[in-house]
Amino acid sequence: MMDAIIEEQRGRRIRIGDRWLADFASCNYLGFDLDEEIIASVPEYLAKWGTHPSWSRLLGNPRMYPEIEEQMTELLHVPDVLVLPTITHIHTSVIPVLVGDGTIFLDGRAHKTMYDGAMYAAGHGASIVRFRHNDPEHLAELLDDAMYPSPRVIAMDGVNSMTGNAPDLAAFSRLATDHHCLLYVDDAHGFGLIGERSPDELCDYGTSGNSVFRHLGVSYDDAVLVAGFSKSYSSLLAFMSLTTPLKDALKVLAPPYLYSGPSPVASLATVLTGLEVNRRRGDLVRLDVWRKTARVLDAMRTLGIHTPNTSGHPIIEIPLANHEEIDDVGRYLFEHGIYVTMAAYPLAPKSEVGFRIQVTAANGDDEIEELIAVLTSLKERFQLEQLHPATA
Repeated sequence: MMDAIIEEQRGRRIRIGDRWLADFASCNYLGFDLDEEIIASVPEYLAKWGTHPSWSRLLGNPRMYPEIEEQMTELLHVPDVLVLPTITHIHTSVIPVLVGDGTIFLDGRAHKTMYDGAMYAAGHGASIVRFRHNDPEHLAELLDDAMYPSPRVIAMDGVNSMTGNAPDLAAFSRLATDHHCLLYVDDAHGFGLIGERSPDELCDYGTSGNSVFRHLGVSYDDAVLVAGFSKSYSSLLAFMSLTTPLKDALKVLAPPYLYSGPSPVASLATVLTGLEVNRRRGDLVRLDVWRKTARVLDAMRTLGIHTPNTSGHPIIEIPLANHEEIDDVGRYLFEHGIYVTMAAYPLAPKSEVGFRIQVTAANGDDEIEELIAVLTSLKERFQLEQLHPATA
């Protein structure tokens, strides 16, 4: 289940060679990649703009760009938004600008692309200091040390891409304010899925899908939110929240705004239509994801299978008790019609080798039951980490 060639897709079933599998490796959480309304909207944009804008953003912007930025500013409740092609572009081009020759305080489990952005900044004179994952007390000790120069940037993930859990964002926000730092948060897996809490919310994911900041009630003061549309909105596009003066500066200082080709018209179109769909029925879609995820997590608790997921978000990591079984486990899942994301050593520490299940709105209830049946037989055959008594 690595580097596979997928020949065909029907809903959340994919064909690899002559074998059809239920796809639990997709990160299209809201199922917008298969949404008929969104798909039907694309030809109109293609007829107007062609397949791809010919300008870098600094030279010229199709009207779709400012429309997306304006709608995102309203959705997120932020001062302004800058759209760039990918999160990787943002990390490698914006982090060096924000930190200069100062210090990046990097979460010990920050995403590899954020780490690469920090390393690129280090090549331009910045210092990198790692703090223990989601440990504000350790970070506070480091911030109290005057030897680390300013500007200071605290860089971390929102919803973790393996555990599905969110950090203690309020604590990190307070540290950023108290120590005059900028809090830089990559919420690739939270944006679109979780949002602000409301008495009228349909499920624990909240409403609107407007990011981990709104979900946890944390201010954007002294903070930059980075996220992409490639997960929940199924589109090749990314964004960051920021002040308008910083946005104007990055148009000149961040290379992708001038030197990178823009996103395809189809991607811009799917974002615009996706934002409209989100306003009208996004919470119902999130309720469906929550329900299906809860079914899987409940079954795992019954089976005694451990997962670090304590949030109920649709990212379910299943560690193996014996990391050497990873190839056999992957083969077993494949042969029994289940496609997942494998986390093998050295991509994951030996203590965390296993696989990741991602539940989406497009997964049918029949596929959920197939997954549970295969997990049941998998537990009988292989050494999965057992549920801790405290969480049973």
